[in-house]
Amino acid sequence: MRLSIILPTYNMEKYLPRCLNSLLEQDIPKRDYEIIIVNDESKDNTLQIAKEYQRKYDNIVICDKENGGAGAARNSGLKMAKGKYIHFVDPDDYIARNVYGTLLHFAEEKELDIAAFIFTKTKRTDWFETNTNIEELNIDGAPVITGTEYIANNNYRNTVWWYLIDRKFIENTGLSFIEGRWMEDSILTPQLFMKAQRMARLPLDVYRYMITPNSAMTSKEPEHYHKLISDIENATFVFDGILKQIPENDSVSKKCKSRIKTRQQSFVFFLLVRLMKSRLPIQYIPEKLEGFKKINAYPLNNFVGKDFNGLGYRILTKIFNKEKLMYPFMHFFRGLYRPATKLIG
Repeated sequence: MRLSIILPTYNMEKYLPRCLNSLLEQDIPKRDYEIIIVNDESKDNTLQIAKEYQRKYDNIVICDKENGGAGAARNSGLKMAKGKYIHFVDPDDYIARNVYGTLLHFAEEKELDIAAFIFTKTKRTDWFETNTNIEELNIDGAPVITGTEYIANNNYRNTVWWYLIDRKFIENTGLSFIEGRWMEDSILTPQLFMKAQRMARLPLDVYRYMITPNSAMTSKEPEHYHKLISDIENATFVFDGILKQIPENDSVSKKCKSRIKTRQQSFVFFLLVRLMKSRLPIQYIPEKLEGFKKINAYPLNNFVGKDFNGLGYRILTKIFNKEKLMYPFMHFFRGLYRPATKLIG
């Protein structure tokens, strides 16, 4: 089997049919790939919809498990997978029509550990045609490099749906998604890349990333918002361990380490933005900053640069880097902005 597509699903009845239809409209035989739907104890009709599709299509597999979050669901799907390559897909997104054949040929022809591609953000629910003229794609022209080189020279994406992974490769690394926390793919992605010896990106428009309200990363529900802040903080400290594993014995490693450091500080930046929009007590923040100082994640001296260089980033970074300015600014902002969360404690 050439491909295993893993869908972690929780209360996805509204989106699952569209996603599955897109996965079934591909240019490879059904026997060559499987769709593993991991139902994470959904409370709506997600499981029933999955079973309806399974009755119609032999290449659909269902894993029905107790709720454990996206990381646990993806790990469960990975354990069941039989394909040479793995693709993790979020069920509220979808795939362009007839693209997997070209993408798999690319990955197999170059014997890649990781194959990246193009994605498009959209609000359209019916955009199934790829933007790429597949007949004009130059597969041979895509250079194969190490994952460390890729990080060093590219503003890579944290999201795990942005690439295919060789199943044996990920199994041999011993890596898996953290469970019970958000930011699970933000942590796994650089860890995987730095172990990849053969990685390449094909300029093929494959993935439709749906901009949807109340998604996991945009929800303003108080309990979720507080947990997301906690999980971003956790990811910041996990990245300290990742950074310590990167040698500085050549220019590529140094550039890779610098970009990972930027990503770590981006977590702190966006955590402070979320704290600014919350109603968590301002005095709650200095303790967190002290922890970040110990691992050189704060002040944000490595944040603004090639990857984050907009005017808003630069202004807020200057404010956040001066604590005497940041706290009154947050108070002022909260007076103008309707807080996203309720005061706790």
